[in-house]
Amino acid sequence: MTAASPTGPRPPSALQIAREVAPGRYPLLEVFRGLDRVPPFRKYPCSSTAQRRLARETKVEVAARRGEWMYVAPHRVPADADSRWRPITARGDCIVVSGQHLRKSSEMVLYLDILHELYHVVQRSQGRELWDEDYAYVDRPTELEAYRFSNVEARRLGVTDAFLREYLRVAWVGAKDHRRLLTNLHVRPR
Repeated sequence: MTAASPTGPRPPSALQIAREVAPGRYPLLEVFRGLDRVPPFRKYPCSSTAQRRLARETKVEVAARRGEWMYVAPHRVPADADSRWRPITARGDCIVVSGQHLRKSSEMVLYLDILHELYHVVQRSQGRELWDEDYAYVDRPTELEAYRFSNVEARRLGVTDAFLREYLRVAWVGAKDHRRLLTNLHVRPR
C-alpha cells in the first residue's frame, strides 16, 4: 500500500486518526476518532445495536512491528501462519495495526484499511470463517466483500483506479493474483 498525494481524495473530516499512540491496546474510537460518524459506518450489514457495539467493544492493538499492515486478530493462530506472519491473537474483537503503518501511511489508506477490517469483524460475528483455506486470498468471499465495501467508499470520495491498483497490491500476492484481485473487484488494470 502506498501513500496518497496530499492533494488527492481525503477521508471524511469526521475521522481523526491518532497516529502517534504508543504500542498497546486501545478502544477503536480512541485511535480512529469519529469513525462511527462517517457515512459507511451505518452501512455495515448488521443492526444499529450491533453497529453501536462494534464501535464500543472493538479494540485496536498498535504493534511495535515493522511494515504497513492491518488485520483482524484471530482467536487462535491460523494453520497457514508461518514465520513471516506471527499474528497477534485476541479473545474479543481486535484489529491489529503496525505502528509504522499508523504513523506513515496516508490517511486514505488507513481509512480504507479500517473500513475493510471492521467489515471482517462483522463477518466473524455472523459466524463466517475469515481464513477459509478452500480459497486463494484473491478469491476468498470474505476478502472480496470487505474490499468491495471499502472500495465503494473510495469511489464515493473520488479515488482513482490508479490509487486502488496500488492500494490492492499486497505483499503476499504475486502479480498474476494481483491482476485477478483487480478483476474480481472491477478495478481497471494498467
